[in-house]
Amino acid sequence: MNGIIHQCSHPNDEDVHFRISEEKIFADIFHYLEVLFRIIKPRKVFFMAVDGVAPRAKMNQQRGRRFRSAKEAEDKIKKALEKGEVLPSEARFDSNCITPGTDFMARLQEQLKYFVNSKLSTDNAWKGVNVYLSGHETPGEGEHKIMEFIRWENTKPDHDPNTRHCLYGLDADLMMLGLTSHEPHFSLLREEVRFGGKKNQKRITAPEETTFHLLHLSLFREYIDYEFSEVKNKISFEYDLERIIDDWILMGFLVGNDFIPHLPHLHINHDALPLLYRTYISVLPTLGGYLNENGHLNLGNFEKYLEKLSEFDREHFNEVFVDLKWFESKVGNKYLNEAAGLAAEEAHCKDSRKKDLVRHDYTHTDSTNACMKILLTCEDGEEEDMFEAEFRQYKRTYYMTKMGVEVVSDEFLANQALCYVEGIQWILHYYYHGVQSWSWYYPHHYAPFLSDVRNIAHLKLTFDMGKPFMPFQQLLGVLPSASKDLLPQSYRHLMTSENSSIIEYYPLDFKTDLNGKQQEWEAVVLIPFIDERCLLAAMEPYNDHMTKAEKARNRHTQCAVYSYHAELDYTSTSALPDLFPNIMHCHVRVTPVPMDAWHVSLSHVGRSINSSQLYFCGFPTLKHIRHKFYKKKHGVVVFQQSSRGENMMLEITPSKEEPVCDNVASLVLGRSVFVNWPHLEEARVVAVSDGESKFFLEEPAGMQKLYNRDSPPPTKVTYLSDKEQKDWVKDVQGITEHFGKRKGIVVNETAVVLYTQLLTGRKYVPGQSGQVHLEKQWAKQILPFPYQTIVKDIKAFDSSSTRFKTLEELFPPTTTVFMVGNPYYGAMGEVQESSDVIKEGRVRVVFTVPCEPPMESLIQNQHKYCVKYSPGYVLASRLGITGYLVSRFSGSIFVGRGSKKNPHGEQKANVGLNLKFNKKNEEVPGYTKRTEKEWLYSVAVEDLMAEYLDRFSEVFDLVSRNSHDDVFYEDDIWPGVDQNGAERVKEITSWLKTHPVADIARASCDLQILDTAIVEQIEEEVAKVKKSSKKVRVTVKPHLLFRPLEQQHGVVPDPDAEYHLFDRVVNVRESFSVPLGLRGTIIGIKGADREAEILYEVVFDEEFAGGLTIRCASGRGYRLPPCALINLSHGCRFEQGSHKLTAIVKPQPAASSHHHAHNKEQLSGLNHSPRSPFIPTQVGLDCEAIVGFSGDNTNMKPLFHHSPSRPYPSFLSTVVSPSFYLSPYRTPSSLFIPSLSFYPHPLHLRPLPVSAARMGDLVSPVSTAAVPPLQAHQPSSMGPSVASELARICVGLGMAPPDFTFIRSRQGLMVCQVKLSSGLLVHGPQSHSENEAKEKAALFALQRLVSVVCVPTVLLHDLCVCMPNCLFLILLCVCGLLIPPRGYGPLHWGMPLPPHQGQPFYGGTFPGARPQAPSVPIGSHNQFVPLQVTKKRVSSGKKPQEFYNAAHTARNQAPSNKAQSDSQPSLSPAPSAPPAAPITPLKTAQDPSEMAGTPSTPQTPRQNPTPGHGHTPSSSSKRKHRKLAVNFEVAKVQE
Repeated sequence: MNGIIHQCSHPNDEDVHFRISEEKIFADIFHYLEVLFRIIKPRKVFFMAVDGVAPRAKMNQQRGRRFRSAKEAEDKIKKALEKGEVLPSEARFDSNCITPGTDFMARLQEQLKYFVNSKLSTDNAWKGVNVYLSGHETPGEGEHKIMEFIRWENTKPDHDPNTRHCLYGLDADLMMLGLTSHEPHFSLLREEVRFGGKKNQKRITAPEETTFHLLHLSLFREYIDYEFSEVKNKISFEYDLERIIDDWILMGFLVGNDFIPHLPHLHINHDALPLLYRTYISVLPTLGGYLNENGHLNLGNFEKYLEKLSEFDREHFNEVFVDLKWFESKVGNKYLNEAAGLAAEEAHCKDSRKKDLVRHDYTHTDSTNACMKILLTCEDGEEEDMFEAEFRQYKRTYYMTKMGVEVVSDEFLANQALCYVEGIQWILHYYYHGVQSWSWYYPHHYAPFLSDVRNIAHLKLTFDMGKPFMPFQQLLGVLPSASKDLLPQSYRHLMTSENSSIIEYYPLDFKTDLNGKQQEWEAVVLIPFIDERCLLAAMEPYNDHMTKAEKARNRHTQCAVYSYHAELDYTSTSALPDLFPNIMHCHVRVTPVPMDAWHVSLSHVGRSINSSQLYFCGFPTLKHIRHKFYKKKHGVVVFQQSSRGENMMLEITPSKEEPVCDNVASLVLGRSVFVNWPHLEEARVVAVSDGESKFFLEEPAGMQKLYNRDSPPPTKVTYLSDKEQKDWVKDVQGITEHFGKRKGIVVNETAVVLYTQLLTGRKYVPGQSGQVHLEKQWAKQILPFPYQTIVKDIKAFDSSSTRFKTLEELFPPTTTVFMVGNPYYGAMGEVQESSDVIKEGRVRVVFTVPCEPPMESLIQNQHKYCVKYSPGYVLASRLGITGYLVSRFSGSIFVGRGSKKNPHGEQKANVGLNLKFNKKNEEVPGYTKRTEKEWLYSVAVEDLMAEYLDRFSEVFDLVSRNSHDDVFYEDDIWPGVDQNGAERVKEITSWLKTHPVADIARASCDLQILDTAIVEQIEEEVAKVKKSSKKVRVTVKPHLLFRPLEQQHGVVPDPDAEYHLFDRVVNVRESFSVPLGLRGTIIGIKGADREAEILYEVVFDEEFAGGLTIRCASGRGYRLPPCALINLSHGCRFEQGSHKLTAIVKPQPAASSHHHAHNKEQLSGLNHSPRSPFIPTQVGLDCEAIVGFSGDNTNMKPLFHHSPSRPYPSFLSTVVSPSFYLSPYRTPSSLFIPSLSFYPHPLHLRPLPVSAARMGDLVSPVSTAAVPPLQAHQPSSMGPSVASELARICVGLGMAPPDFTFIRSRQGLMVCQVKLSSGLLVHGPQSHSENEAKEKAALFALQRLVSVVCVPTVLLHDLCVCMPNCLFLILLCVCGLLIPPRGYGPLHWGMPLPPHQGQPFYGGTFPGARPQAPSVPIGSHNQFVPLQVTKKRVSSGKKPQEFYNAAHTARNQAPSNKAQSDSQPSLSPAPSAPPAAPITPLKTAQDPSEMAGTPSTPQTPRQNPTPGHGHTPSSSSKRKHRKLAVNFEVAKVQE
C-alpha cells in the first residue's frame, strides 16, 4: 500500500511548485486500488497492508531515506528561490508524513475503512471477497504482514496447494518473499520500470496510463532450476529444488538489502550475482548439504561457501595491486597510504595509547613499517609475501576510513563477522518465520570483507524478541528535524533544542557515500544510529503532555477482516461527506484479528509442491515442449535495452520427423491450441501453411466454431504465389527474431506456421428451450506462430465457471443490459418481468434513449479548429533559415564542454527543442506531426523557433556551418574570451524547461487525435443538448442484448463495429472508473500490435471520479479498450446503410394509440448523421424497394421506386449493373461499380442502397425498357461543395487546407489554381465564374490526390453529396476504392502479413491497427486480396488461386454461374445518351465461382473518353494502369 500512497501524493519531487490537497490524495488512492482490484480480480481475499511500525533493523534504513529526502527538498526549494521563482503560498506535501503515527496516516486509515465499506456494499465484484485491512497502527511492514497471513493459511489442513497468489509492489525483495512461500502459483504485479529517462521527466500517476507487468515466480522457479542444474550429478545428497531456491534467496542477501549493507565491491551491476552462483555450484558438492535449511543458517556450510567466495577479495585487490606497482615505479617505491599515514600520526600524538599500540600487532606504525620493509626487499623475489602484506593493509585502510576505527584487531574482525552472520540469520528468520527480534539491528554503515568473515561455525545465534516501538517513538527515531511538525507539540523541541539530550541524532548537515554504487539513492547516509535507551529516556518526561487525540494515535491495534452480509443494513457515515457521501445501506461485517493469530512456529516447513499436470492459465511454465538450455551472450532485450551479460537461452528440440503441412492441418485446424510458449495463451487455428501450400477453414461469415474429431472442419487448400512465399519467409524471420531477442528462445528451423485467433473471453449464448451456455470468443485478428512452439492436448484449469444456465437466470428483472441491434443501438435498458415471453425466446426491456448531440457540422468544419501543420521547408522559408536547421533544432542537439579540437569530458547538454522522436516514434501534439514521408510543424513551432533564433542565433550559425557533426562544443559556439559557454548553455536549457512545451506529454505517432480546440467544441455541443430522454418498452431476442458480466470481460460487444474520430460511444464496462452507461465522443485512437491492446481516448459527457484530463475538461477523459464500448455512431451508420432486420419483435403499446408511429418518426432522426447518404429503412417482402434518393441529407425523398411492373429507368444502366454481389463486410456506400460509361447529364445520384436483398444475396436481374429521361438534378445548394470536401480530406490526411488562387484570361474566363501543402499543384479548366472554376479545380485536385495517396474511405463518404454521381464513380475508379469504410471483417486465411522490417511480426488489419509500412507503391491496396489475378496468369493456363473469406460459403450456394448468364439484359440507353458498350459484370475477388474461372475473353484497353463526353483529361488518366487484386476494366466508350 505504501507504494500507492507515495505514487498518489507526490508524483514528481522535481517540481517544487507542485501542490495537492489531501482530499485529492485520498480519491486517487481509492482509484488506484480499484484499478488494481480489476486487474487481478481476486476470488477469495484482498489484503490491503499499510506499513506499521517497522523492526529496529529497518528503521535505520528508513531514517537515512527520510533525512536524504528532506535535504533534497530543501535544496530544490533553495535553488528555485535563487532563480527568482515564486513558489505557491500553500505548504508543500511532506512525504515524510507517510510514517506510522502521523496525523495524515490516521486520517488515511479512516478513509480506507470507508472505502472498503463502500466497495463491499455497492460493488458486486467485491461482495464475494474477504477484505483484510491492516493499517499503520498494526506493527510490521506491509508485505511481511501479508506473507505472515499466507504462511498461516499454508498451515491449515484444508489448504489448497493450487491456491493462486498475486502480490503488488515494486521492491525486488518481493521476489525473495514470494519464493520463500514455495507456493507454485505466485505472481508479482508491478508498474513498468523504464530506464534511461530524464530525471525531471514527469512520472505517470494515473493507473490507466501505466503499463503493469506480471512477474511470474512460477517461471522464475524453473529458471533457477536451470541455473543450478549442473550440480544434480555432482552432489552426494538428494537434489531438491526447494532447497536450491532457499540457497538462492540467501545468496541474494549478500549483495545488500534494507537491513544490512552489501559486501565490499560486490555490486550487482559488476556481475556479482553470476560470481555468487558460480561459487555455489563449485562448493555445493563438497558440503554434504545446503546452506539455508528452511530459514535456519547452516553455519558450517555457510563458512565454507564464504571461504571459497573470499577469493574474490584477493582477485579484486590484485587488479588494484597491479595499478599500485605501476604507481610505485613512478614515485620510487615510496608508497604510503595517505589515510594510514594520517591515522599513524594521530596515534603517535596520543601518548596515553602508546601501550595499547605496542600490545597489538596491527598498529598503523608497525603495519606501515612492515610494508616499507617488504617494498625494499622486493628484489629478493618475495612477491607473494608483499602481495599479502599489501592486501592486509588495503583492508585495514577500508576499516579505518569507513568505520573510523584506529586499531584493526582480531577482536574487531571477529565482532564484525559475528554482527554480519547475525544479520544474515535475522533476515532469514524475518523472511521465513516473521520478526524474531524487534530490537536487533546491524550497528554499522558498512559490511566486512568476505575474507574476514571466518570462524563462524561455532557461533550460537540467539535473538531477544523485545517489543516494537510505539508510533511516536518511531517518529522520533526516523524523522529529521525538518519534519518536526509531524510530531506532537510536546516532542518537537527534542529535535531542535540545544539542551536536548538527543540533539546529536538530528544533524542539519550530513555526508553521503556512494560506496561503489552508481545511483544517488543507493548512497550510504552517514548519520548516527539512534540509541534506543537514550531516546526513550528523553521522551519519558513529556509522555503525559500529549492530547487525547495524540494518545489515541500512539497505540498498536489489530488487523480486521471486512466481509459482505446481505442481512446487515445500517448507515455508515463519512468523515468527508462533501467528497465521499455517507453509505446509507452498509452491509459489511467487521471482524478483528488478534495480533498473534497468524504466528507460525520456527519449526514449520512448507508443503511440497503439488506437481499435477493441470495447467493454470496465467501462470506460465517451461513444461510441455522439449527443449535444451544453455547460457550465452545473446543480447536479449530486457527493460528496453539489450542485456550485456549472459542469458539463459532455451532451444526447442527439433522433432525427429519434419512436420507435414496436411498432417498438421488434420490435427489442429479448427481446434483449440496454446500459443506464445511459455506464456501460454489459448487460440483457435484458422490456417496452416508450409510456405508452399496453405490449408484454411471455409466458414460462413461471423462463424468462429471449434471443431472436434466427430465434426471435422470445412477445409480448403491452395498454393501460394511467389510473392506470398517470400512474405511467408519474412514472417518466419520476424517470428524467429521476436522469440530470440525478446524471450531468449531459439525456435530453430520453422517448417509449418499456424495462423490463429487468440481467445478474448467467454460470452453467454442462448440455446434451445431457454438454455444458455458460455461460449469462447476469439479475436478477429489473425496471428502467426511456428508449429514447434504450439502446445496442444493439455488439461487446463478453467476459472470461469458457469453462473447462469437459463435465460431467466441470465436476465432477471432489474438487470442492466445494452442493445446491440437496431433501432436503439447502444441504448441502456432495464430488464422487466418477462415470464410470459421468455419461453418464446424473448426478453422484455425498457430502454432509455437520450438525445444525442449533432456532430455533423463540427465534422464538416473541423479544419477551422484544428492545428495547422506545414512541411519543414515552409517553416524554414518563413523563418529565413534552411530546412535542415528546422529539422535539426526540432529534435535533439547536443553541446559538449570545451571545443571540437579539445573536448573536456563526456558531459553533454541537449539544447534541442525535443519536439520529435524518430526512434521512439513519438511526437508532441500541437507542435509536430509525423506522416509517412516527413515531419510537419505547427505555427507554435515557428513562434518557438523564432524566439530561439532571436535569443541564441549563434547556435544556429554554428550548426549550419557544421551540418555533419553530431556533437557541437561550447567554445566553438562562443569563442570569445569574455563569453562563458557553460553559462549560455545553462541559460538555454533553463529557458527550454520553463517554456510551456516542456510540460506537454509526448504521444505516439500511431495515435490519431483531435486537437484541444476541437475537443472544446465537442464539449460545447454536448452542453447544448437537453438532458432529456425517452423510454421505450420492447421485447427483444436475447442474442441482441449485451449484459456486462465478469465472465465477458475482454469480449467485444459488437465485433463488427468500426471506430473513427468523432464517433459517439457508450461505456458498457461495469465496476470501472467510468460510470456504466455514460456516453462520450472518441477524440483519439491509439493503435497497437494486437487487437485487444487498442485504446480509444474518449471525452465523456459528464465529469466522473477517476476521470483523466486528455485535451479536455478536468475529469472527463478516459482511455478504454474495444471491449468496454459500444459504438453508437456505428449503429447509426449500420441502420442507415444495411436495412438489416431490427431486433424489435413487437413494440409494446403505450398510453396513447399513436405511440408506435411517434416512435418510428423519432427513430428516423435518432443518431442520424448527414455524413451518411442513407436513412433507416425497413422493407417488407412485398414492399417496393427504394432504389435511389434525392434532396438534401436531412430530408431524403425517393427519387424513383422499383416494382415488378415498373422497370428501372434506362439511365441507371450507366451506373448500376443489374448483377453484383454485396459483401457482408461492406455497406452499400462502398460498392464498387462494376460497369461504367459516362452519362452526359450531371446527374446527382447517391450510392444506391439495396434494401430488398439480404447481405450476400444476388440482386435479381431486372429487364429495362426505354423510359423518358429524368431531368438533370442539380446539386443541392444545401450540400457541401467539392472545395470544402477537398479541404476536409486534406485535414483528415494531416495536411494544411488547400490554397486557391484565380487567374482571369483575356476572354474573361476564370482559371483556378489549387496548391496543396504536399506540393501538388493543379490547374482547373476555364470557367465563367470563380465558384465554378474553384469547384472544377478542386475536383481535379481531388482526383490527383486520391491517385497518389491512400485516402481512407471514411473521408470520401460525403463526396457523393457534392458532385455528380458519375464523377464520383470515376473518382472511385481512380483511387481503387476497394477497402470498405467499415474496415475488414474476420481476416481470411490468405491475409499476407507485412514484412517485419524490425517491426513486431504481428500482422493483420483491424480497427485501430497500426499502419504497416507500405510494401507496394502508394495508392494500391495490396492488403485486401492476397493474390493478383492478371491476364498473364490466366492466359498462361495456370489455375487461379482460390481465395475465400468467411463469406464465401453462403455465396457458393448461390447459382453464380447461372446468375452470370441470366444477368445480361438488353439495356436500352436513354435517348440523349451516347451508345454504350455491352456491360460486363464485375468479377470481384470476393466471388470464388468467378475467380476460379473460365478462359478470359480479350479485354480492350481503356481509352480516354472524348471531351464531348464530359470528361476532362488530367495527368492521372495518363498514369500507368496499376494492378489491383483483380484487373478491373471499365467498359470502353463506343465511338
